Amino acid sequence: MTVHVSDLTVTRGGVAVLEGLSFALRPGEAVVLRGPNGIGKTTLLRTVAGLQPARAGRVEAPPESMVYAGHADGLKATLTVSENLTFWARVFGQGAIGPALDAFELCPLADRQAGALSAGQKRRLGLARLLVTGRPVWLLDEPTVSLDVDAVALFADAVRAHLAGGGSALMATHIDLGLAEARVLDVAAFRAAAPDAEDFDEVFL
Repeated sequence: MTVHVSDLTVTRGGVAVLEGLSFALRPGEAVVLRGPNGIGKTTLLRTVAGLQPARAGRVEAPPESMVYAGHADGLKATLTVSENLTFWARVFGQGAIGPALDAFELCPLADRQAGALSAGQKRRLGLARLLVTGRPVWLLDEPTVSLDVDAVALFADAVRAHLAGGGSALMATHIDLGLAEARVLDVAAFRAAAPDAEDFDEVFL
């Protein structure tokens, strides 16, 4: 499943932050978004995911082919690790959660409530949800937040396995994941021009 982004303009708070952005994300490929804080990486990911509309341009990919993982881990605190993954597997019509538990070394925590996990353990569980969605396109916003070095390596291995299976990943991260196959896209080159003072009211239309 190839994602085609064509001449995209994305907005935050009604103001264009990135414009004229075009790229393709192909099966087996990872694209890493780079750029300074506030440039619009999160906004771009949310737009590609269909969580907010683009001002201009197109994203061509079936919504059901994509899964988005943002800053929130999306966990239910009173459910156990296994129950959380089972819930999401059923939402996406998938089955076994064992591979996801194994990939992020969550088996020893399987019966622990998510609310009792450390920040890093919660992040691992949140990322493990990707493996139970069955969706080929991963859209990831700072996925390594709260992870230690060993957990970052687990995540990188999970991405490699996903790519090897024909999946793809578009992610905003400042961490070098050691993915030799990853292509870097510096979105600073697509920073939108500031609106003219005379056009200021149009920002809110």
